[in-house]
Amino acid sequence: MSKTLFLSPPSFDGFDGGAGARYQARREVTSFWYPTWLAQPAALVPNSTLMDCPPHNIDIRECLERAKAFDHVIINTSTPSLKNDSKVAEAIKQNRPETKIGFVGAHAAVLPTETLKASSSIDWVGRKEFDFTCKEVAEGRPLSTISGLSYRDTDGRIRHNPEREMIQDMDSLPWVADVYKRDLQIEKYFIGYLMHPYVSLYTGRGCPAQCTFCLWPQTIGGHKYRVRSPQNVADEMAYMKKIFPQVKEFFFDDDTFTANLPRAREIAKKLAPLGLTWSCNSRANLDYDTIKSFKDSGLRLFLVGYESGNDDILTRIKKGVTMDEMRRFTTSCHKAGVVIHGTFILGLPVETPQSIENTIRFAQELDVFSLQVSLAAPYPGTELFEMARQNGWFTKKDKTDLVELDGFQQSALEYPGLSKDEIFEAVDRFYRAYYLRPKPILRIIKTMLEDKDVMVRRCREGYEFFRSLRQRKEDLAAMRG
Repeated sequence: MSKTLFLSPPSFDGFDGGAGARYQARREVTSFWYPTWLAQPAALVPNSTLMDCPPHNIDIRECLERAKAFDHVIINTSTPSLKNDSKVAEAIKQNRPETKIGFVGAHAAVLPTETLKASSSIDWVGRKEFDFTCKEVAEGRPLSTISGLSYRDTDGRIRHNPEREMIQDMDSLPWVADVYKRDLQIEKYFIGYLMHPYVSLYTGRGCPAQCTFCLWPQTIGGHKYRVRSPQNVADEMAYMKKIFPQVKEFFFDDDTFTANLPRAREIAKKLAPLGLTWSCNSRANLDYDTIKSFKDSGLRLFLVGYESGNDDILTRIKKGVTMDEMRRFTTSCHKAGVVIHGTFILGLPVETPQSIENTIRFAQELDVFSLQVSLAAPYPGTELFEMARQNGWFTKKDKTDLVELDGFQQSALEYPGLSKDEIFEAVDRFYRAYYLRPKPILRIIKTMLEDKDVMVRRCREGYEFFRSLRQRKEDLAAMRG
């Protein structure tokens, strides 16, 4: 077994490009997701180390110095960070030429040839679900014998091995808890709408929904929701509570935790005696009784993708939930006392000035506790990417150019009658129209008055939020020349 480092490299300042980030970009406030996609194979490989540089403020010099101690380095990469990650790989090789380097992640899964061509320092690429691929590489097996792997042979030619079967018995994977405890400082991880400190993990992979823009189900996880047993989940949660007594909230980061409702109810029932506070991703289609039962079992918050306030756009992106269903769900959550963090996306097909205004008004009507406004990100491997390519919606020749030089998202798409600059500018307008109202301001002040730590945190986040809006204006001015 080679000494193996699982690495999320240094990147843009504040860039959340970790293996758990759904969309790799710099956020309006400090945000870092757990590198769960790397922690899982790290738990399979004895004596391995997980190094998550961005949240731990590990700069490139320290990263390279520590990487010298490893025979094998496995880097999580993404479409926005590939160029940067390739430079890191080259620097590692320069310091220690015999180090073997593999790249994993959604971009590598979809574009293995292109990923290998990004740098001669990349020895292999793990496709699709790469947990056991990484384990077999670390065991020293010949690359030519490992399923789900692409590599360069001795003549420098790129070879693609047969696909690896998706993991069906999810209970066969070890827990990530011990890797988190050993290698991560959990206080370094922040998400604005989650209590701090928090821990996130997966109880299953894949999502039956067909949303055209969603990255993970279309690249790695698949559209079948493959799950750990309720008892397995409850046992790890009991263990996490024991080893992380300081944690205030646990987040289940499955694409749609509520996709299998009988199982979700069973997990909730098993969590209730533990006295945990937990949150999860959900579609906006649950009834009041289900929401209330989750609340009674410790649920605090739903992360909900509303995406748009236009039913035509929702149909076009195959959201599978209508605006009226979203309204009923949101009303039920308010009634049950469940907090919602809503996410919206501007620039989905086919956005217009009017649909943007409709979405802003819809968000105000829903009046969830907090929200995030993103720009449509057409990642390679998604249906949205193919639609954009076929219809000529891309704004740049390089279709993988998704973030600005400072790490913030950029408008990668535009439509007849709606330019990329107009879409980009609408994010700022959306945030101001939503948050600069009496009700959201009073809600935030109330949470600050109830907890001194929250007050300090909200002040910091407020400063970061308005600083990011100012930076966005500067980015827009630069784009306009």
